Amino acid sequence: MAVTPKKYLEELRHESARRFGKGTTRGGLLALSPLLVFLVVYLVSAFIAGDFYKIPVSAAFLAASVYSILISRGGSLDNRVAIFSQGAGNKTVLLMLWIFVLAGAFAATAKEIGSIQASVNLTLKVLPEEMLLPGLFLAACIVSMAVGSSVGTIVALVPIAAGLAAGSGLETALVTAVIVGGAFFGDNLSFISDTTIAATQLLDCSMRDKFKANIWIAGPAALLVFGLYVWMGLDMGGTPVTGSIDWVKVLPYLLVIVLAIAGMNVLAVLCLGLLANAVIGFATDSLTWLSFLTAIGSGIASMGDLIIVTMLAGGMLEVIRYNGGLEFLMERLTRGIRGKRGAELSIAALVSLANFCTANNTVAIISTGGMAREICQKTGLDPRKVASILDTFSCLVQCIIPYGAQMLMAAGLAGISAFSITRYLYYPLALLVMALSSILFRYPRKYS
Repeated sequence: MAVTPKKYLEELRHESARRFGKGTTRGGLLALSPLLVFLVVYLVSAFIAGDFYKIPVSAAFLAASVYSILISRGGSLDNRVAIFSQGAGNKTVLLMLWIFVLAGAFAATAKEIGSIQASVNLTLKVLPEEMLLPGLFLAACIVSMAVGSSVGTIVALVPIAAGLAAGSGLETALVTAVIVGGAFFGDNLSFISDTTIAATQLLDCSMRDKFKANIWIAGPAALLVFGLYVWMGLDMGGTPVTGSIDWVKVLPYLLVIVLAIAGMNVLAVLCLGLLANAVIGFATDSLTWLSFLTAIGSGIASMGDLIIVTMLAGGMLEVIRYNGGLEFLMERLTRGIRGKRGAELSIAALVSLANFCTANNTVAIISTGGMAREICQKTGLDPRKVASILDTFSCLVQCIIPYGAQMLMAAGLAGISAFSITRYLYYPLALLVMALSSILFRYPRKYS
């Protein structure tokens, strides 16, 4: 990394303060009501339609966003819209939008030159069909540990996984969920993950000690899910017949994975991947200049809904913050804490709800880390365990919220609904069971 962990944390704190440092604390439940409106609009509409996957998430977010502006305490309508726009145009949101644009362009051009099909053929040759699910999960865990980014892992692996689903008869939502789960395994544990840096610096403990406490929670959860995928694969038939492997066309995805593991910025990785697609496409006559531009345009257009949802969610969550929703949660959850179990459960609930309200696990940790440190000192908790709880529950929530950047990215690259992925997210469920068990049963003993 180009900066030290402490300097990086200072930058994250500055960004968090810019987004969450102003506003009122009087909002209470009313401030949180836009989230409820979003859920009610989506769930009621889905119930009427009889299909959860036919309801556009963007429409539900639009209704909740308009409602959030109407109830906001920000003064004039112009000022309330400005508060909403500040959240929608936040630099973190805009960074995700650029990633969406480049990822869409890369995926579309890779498909145009046959890179996805070549990668699928190679994977089906290497892995027997009954090992596809555990193989993909293991690959996602390894890549995410090396990359330290769930987004980078999803960008690199979801297009291949979606192609494998089409080639092997598996459901696209299932294989996409396998990648998403593995991506958050590394996001939670990697030494270069921003969530690890934030949690350890705020609790003043080393990354190594936090990893030792965290691996006893995330490790068993990953092993359980890996075993589940092995068991699911036993019912699969033989490896389907695949086409020949065009090794040259596999190179763009290998390049993206290698550069991501090497620690290169995801935007730079995608630009180089797009360049590789162009060079290989023109060299093999798979692309013309017109088809190249057309593929880029269609790829960007395919991300349009995700871009709108991301901006609407960013604006709505900023209004919730401004009206005191996050502060209200913190105040209620820290009242009357008794005992170490209650303290750890309060910290877990605090960072989880903050993540629901910010859709950003790093910002959620920074927003609640100071309070978690105070609770830790007052109740005699082990800071290594507290750092692990902050990181684990923030990643767990970020993995399942359909309006989080990772889920939106995975859904866009796979061409499916974010909600269709959630029912196959076995890893966050296993992680939740292990995390709660570690709190309730004081496990592992050394850190409890």
